[in-house]
This record gives sequence, structure tokens and C-alpha cells, in this order.
Amino acid sequence: MVNAAKRFLLDATEKDPRLAPDDEPPRLTLRALEKISVMSRSRERILENLDEMYREAFERAKTSGDQSQMASLDFAYRREQLYFEILLDVRDAVEKR
Repeated sequence: MVNAAKRFLLDATEKDPRLAPDDEPPRLTLRALEKISVMSRSRERILENLDEMYREAFERAKTSGDQSQMASLDFAYRREQLYFEILLDVRDAVEKR
């Protein structure tokens, strides 16, 4: 039974190239970059999602009266907004090239 399973698995990978392991690292080609730019979310959508996520967490902290959590969330929101804006600027610059 073990031999039959080995034959089944080995024959399947030899016949179907999709099942064979891909040892080559992914390549950042022009085609890959074009595919990424088509799938990219808009700057506004990303920042709206960030805002919505933090607004919900902030409202929960506000409802519970947790001032330290509110201050922590406020700082974290501003920091992550800055990070996203930098990353989005880099993405935009790469897409323009």
C-alpha cells in the first residue's frame, strides 16, 4: 500500500508540472509590476480603511472611558497613517516609472 502511494504521488508530480516544486525565486519583472498596479487599491480606500478601523477601536475605548487606550490609539493611528502615506508615495513613484 505504501509503494502504491509512493508511485501515485511520484507519477502525479512527473506528469503534472503544476504539482512539481518551483525552486526558482519569484522575479520582479515588468509584467509582474503591471499586474500589481492593476490590483492596487486606491490611496483613498486604504486610508479610509485605516480610519474606519481606528475609529471603531477609539469609540470602544471612549465608551469604556479608557483614556490611556484612547491616547494610545490616537498616536498609533497618526503613526500608521504616516507610514501608509510614505509607502503609497513609494508605490506611486514606482508605478510612474
